[in-house]
Amino acid sequence: MSNDIKYHIGFGREDLGENPPTITLLCGDPERARLIAEEMPEVRLEKGLSTKRGLHSYLAALPDGRRLISATSGMGAPSLSIVVNELFDLGIRTFIRVGTCGSLQPEVRVGSVVISRAALCRQGAASDIAPVEYPAAANPFLTVALVEAAKKLKADWHIGITASVDTFYEGQERTESSANKHLLRRLVGINEEYRHLNILNYEMEAGTLFKMAGVYGFAAGCVCAVIAGRTSSEEVVLEEKRKAEKNAIAVALQAVMEMDTEYLQPKYWR
Repeated sequence: MSNDIKYHIGFGREDLGENPPTITLLCGDPERARLIAEEMPEVRLEKGLSTKRGLHSYLAALPDGRRLISATSGMGAPSLSIVVNELFDLGIRTFIRVGTCGSLQPEVRVGSVVISRAALCRQGAASDIAPVEYPAAANPFLTVALVEAAKKLKADWHIGITASVDTFYEGQERTESSANKHLLRRLVGINEEYRHLNILNYEMEAGTLFKMAGVYGFAAGCVCAVIAGRTSSEEVVLEEKRKAEKNAIAVALQAVMEMDTEYLQPKYWR
């Protein structure tokens, strides 16, 4: 193995060619990373980069010639922290998480998208990056670009605070669909508590991504497709999932194509 190739993601600087990309769209699901690279009309696939460990990554180009990586982060913050670390070392300076989520507020409907401006970060991986008290905040300029993109596309969008947690079942107070019907006392009623804190949604990676952004010095944003309405059900609405994912992807790509990258430089926000 060449020293240039990163151990986990399976590719290196040489694979990115001349004029290497500085932007990555991160997806927990490898199928979503493939969808971005191969099926979205705004994107031209240049080549697959790696499928190592199920972390499928693709090199692609936008209509204006700029290049980006569509990458799989894996499920949860520990996997994301590895992928982001290695991509940052390859020169990526803007990360947009394109994920899925469950809504915690009745007005945040299945099929809509949530743009995270900050995260309540209940993640062990993040504690290895920065203290618990360290803010988990999205880049303000990138967040505005995502909002403007959602408005332009006439998406059903919301912006607010996201709860980033480590577990899909216990940590999101799922007992009906979980094999474990017994929650720790501190998690009983956590959904209602978060609703009163005006938290919009649950997901599993953004908080750690935002803390890494602050510590490493890169721009990070997050847009998630709402695929479960946790005010009424624990279940993912599968018939709405693909459409909602494409809405979130379209918002992320529109933001990338139209945002002023000058303001993503650390001198404007560090």
